[in-house]
Amino acid sequence: MIKAFNSTGECSNAQDMRYLMALAGNKPVIEYCGGTEIGGAYLTGTLVQPCIPATFSTPALGLDLVILDPENQPATKGEAFLIGPSIGLSTELLNRDHEQVYFAGTPSLNSQPSTPFPLRRHGDQVERLPNGYYRAHGRVDDTMNLGGIKVSSMDIERVVSQVKGIAEAVAIAATPPSGGPSQLVIYAVVTNSSPDASSADKATLLKTLQAAIKQQLNPLFKIHDLVLIDALPRTASNKVMRRVLRDRYH
Repeated sequence: MIKAFNSTGECSNAQDMRYLMALAGNKPVIEYCGGTEIGGAYLTGTLVQPCIPATFSTPALGLDLVILDPENQPATKGEAFLIGPSIGLSTELLNRDHEQVYFAGTPSLNSQPSTPFPLRRHGDQVERLPNGYYRAHGRVDDTMNLGGIKVSSMDIERVVSQVKGIAEAVAIAATPPSGGPSQLVIYAVVTNSSPDASSADKATLLKTLQAAIKQQLNPLFKIHDLVLIDALPRTASNKVMRRVLRDRYH
């Protein structure tokens, strides 16, 4: 007899989660979000708290987190930083600078110049809901989590930009309004030689882009939406502002 389900990687889609629970007599789905580099999870569900679809009920046992806004002030929605120490946190990385990846430039607790256990960067955007539960909103950097698989937006953009008719492209991960796994959205600028962006042309282009991603990256990466625009938003130094596109899509 099924007593509970477990789902890891990202929070499940609420509708799918309700359907799965109903098939087993309303047994809960224990969501578990984290990574190998932290030895498990930093957000999870439990068997002693109500199961609310597409949310996490508590920080995982053994560590805590703080949510900070872009000004590094405590907020209900922003970037999640882990508060150690905790069993399982990595201490080194293969072919990467561990200190640079997880700790360089991270803020200090209580605005102190140093803390016994500095905040650890994890790269997820998290929201704390009024009922005390948590909802994941994807990555804050240029890494995406698609179907539990982490991939750089630049890897997807490299493949997409090679498709005929694409002048420039940006890949972002959008979180559904009701929560759930991130969805891949492509913003693209077409070349002057491309046909007008009619509905039929857009549908054909989307199929072409999907085929390229399937062949060159991973068949599990599904394009949720293709948005054709005249120009990509950029900073004064010509860097593409992916955060602006994420906010615009939401």
